[in-house]
Amino acid sequence: MQFTHRRDGTRKRRNFLRVKLAVYLLPDRAPRMNPLTFSLLRLLSDGEFHSGETMARALAVSRASVCNALQGLDPLELKLFRIRGRGYRLAQPLILLDTAQVVRYLGAGASRFAIEVLASTESTNTLLLQRAAQGAVSGSVIAAEWQTQGRGRRGRVWHAMPGAALTFSLLWRFQHGASFLSGLSLAVGVAVIRALKVLGIADAGLKWPNDIWWQGSKLAGILIEMHGDMLGPSAAVIGIGLNCRMPDLLRGKIDQPATDLETASGSSLDRNCVLAVLLLELERVIEAFARDGFHPLRVEWQRHHVFQGRTVRVATPDGACTTGMVKGVAEDGALLLETDTGDKRFFGGEVSLFRVPDLDDREYVK
Repeated sequence: MQFTHRRDGTRKRRNFLRVKLAVYLLPDRAPRMNPLTFSLLRLLSDGEFHSGETMARALAVSRASVCNALQGLDPLELKLFRIRGRGYRLAQPLILLDTAQVVRYLGAGASRFAIEVLASTESTNTLLLQRAAQGAVSGSVIAAEWQTQGRGRRGRVWHAMPGAALTFSLLWRFQHGASFLSGLSLAVGVAVIRALKVLGIADAGLKWPNDIWWQGSKLAGILIEMHGDMLGPSAAVIGIGLNCRMPDLLRGKIDQPATDLETASGSSLDRNCVLAVLLLELERVIEAFARDGFHPLRVEWQRHHVFQGRTVRVATPDGACTTGMVKGVAEDGALLLETDTGDKRFFGGEVSLFRVPDLDDREYVK
């Protein structure tokens, strides 16, 4: 504790308030997963018992190191059984991301991507933006089992657990400037819908501007960030978060209806396969977008829009709210709304379905 002296000779405390404010105002930081913890998680991912001695020998570390590293699983909310004489076992097996497996699923398309799988990082988008500035090639992919500061649109936190979601970012370079890329997030939505159809989910929908829905609940989200010159060339980092298997504990942290791939498909899918399918569809759609823009994809996007032709409320960042019927989207990605005062265009905002059960009971459904 530090003090400063007033002119009258008394002392006052200094920095105490500032320190307390810093503690309360800093954003929550999730714990990082160290490399040894991740290596142990791979050994335990089969859901079988493994003794501490066996794992220590396999990783050439001490049993004490194994014990300490396994404590790193507790903040990740992974249930681990510890039974004397038998060892350690995860409550539920995990299919972890593996670069070699993703490459195998990509087949001939693997050469078009540079894939890196990380145990943990603050944000795959942030890391890939840094790599883009350093000259990373188009087609670079970073996937992470655990993001300590994963984020969605407008700074929202993206909640996930190891093995429960697929979070990755893809770098794509364009000769065009930023203005040409205004409809890119919608084009990416089309690619995700196509990938889900390949995976057996034919009834997923799109919610403007960048959410993927299934039966009224959020299944995935898209976050695109730009790097480069306004007139070109430019680069886009395309971040996608897809719920794969959501434990009840994770559902309780999310402030909106959410679902997962396992529920939508009726089966447990290998996330390595899911990532490969997404990358292949993303490549096809982005190449078409780079050549022809959003126009050829517009009808397909509108066909899957869950609010198409419905009355909605749009809340914009300035606090204004507008109610109208969704006519569709423009070629630049703007939402087109028919209102009592004429047609309006929106480039950002929160869209909610507006229902009027009766004159005295109005309800907004996000």
